Amino acid sequence: MSQTSKTDATEAPPALLPLDAWHRARGGRMVPFAGYAMPVQYEGIVAEHLWTRGHAGLFDVSHMGQLLLSGEGFVDAAEALLGVEVAGMTVGQLRYGLLLNEAGGILDDLIVTRRDDALFIVVNGATKHDDIDHMRANLPSGVTLDHLAEQGLLALQGPEAAAALARHVTGGRLEDLAFMTGGSFVIQGVQVWISRSGYTGEDGFEISVPASDLEAVADLLTSEPEVKPIGLGARDSLRLEAGLPLYGHDLNPESSAIGAGLAFAFGKRRRAEGGFIGAEKIQRDLADRPAQRRVGLAIEGRMPAREGAVIFVGEKQAGVITSGGFSPSLERPIAMGWVDAALAEPGTAVEIEVRGKRIAATVTPMPFVPHKYVRKGS
Repeated sequence: MSQTSKTDATEAPPALLPLDAWHRARGGRMVPFAGYAMPVQYEGIVAEHLWTRGHAGLFDVSHMGQLLLSGEGFVDAAEALLGVEVAGMTVGQLRYGLLLNEAGGILDDLIVTRRDDALFIVVNGATKHDDIDHMRANLPSGVTLDHLAEQGLLALQGPEAAAALARHVTGGRLEDLAFMTGGSFVIQGVQVWISRSGYTGEDGFEISVPASDLEAVADLLTSEPEVKPIGLGARDSLRLEAGLPLYGHDLNPESSAIGAGLAFAFGKRRRAEGGFIGAEKIQRDLADRPAQRRVGLAIEGRMPAREGAVIFVGEKQAGVITSGGFSPSLERPIAMGWVDAALAEPGTAVEIEVRGKRIAATVTPMPFVPHKYVRKGS
């Protein structure tokens, strides 16, 4: 999911999140992000990263767009819009999907949840208004898309997240949720929607809360000894270790969804029958394979390669870094990038130009750090 937005002097000042004062009171260093002022860190990115890997971190992701698709024929309308197999979803089930344009370019990545008589869709903050316009323009009459602007969103991530959250949840059994499922619960008298999902590779939850109750819920969760507030910096390093793409960096309208390794976002039936916006491009790339692929890169030495660094094989430019940094968990630099398909096999040696020097790197499988999702039956 997306973590970027571009700003310049002509743009409006960043909007304030419902928890803006809450973040500042806890020492959050605020930066412009996706049109909002958001905390990049509190006590330090590395410390927050390692705390989340070992305990539980609370992220404010209220900048994300929370949408509700409903009305007569909403399932068919969603399948015409997305490659997700909506018709086969059970109530409470989540699926990852992509929003494509007619040419098959990626406009955004998103999470779709089946509710009783609607779809709950979470999109990236920097793209949410364009996403809404695109969806509404392609929905039939009688099917509506509501922006749930009154809802905030918290992500509680880490191996101790379930224990900390369970102390405050009523109205259902939190332990019945497996990865990529969700349900309605109550926290301190507040009706919330909780999904077992996230963007760190850890077990964790995303909690949709009325904005008016967001501070009370955040206070409650951070009162637990396992939980600390975590900023955008650690969120980015955690998702990189997990090998998860970032819209606007690793994914964009020129990216091939298949080359990005995201064929799973299109159900088997949908891949075969098409019938959704951008389907022709997806089917063509499945048959012919795209010229470039998204890969992980293990980098020798201590110098990280950042976005935009060029990947070489000999004197040939063979790709570009789209995400990169120092891994606090592995204590070495890692990166993600796009390379010519012939170089995408794990073990392939390449070089990356960083500050005018070439550093050695090796194509490696992702994730860099194993996922720890709690799946059904585990």
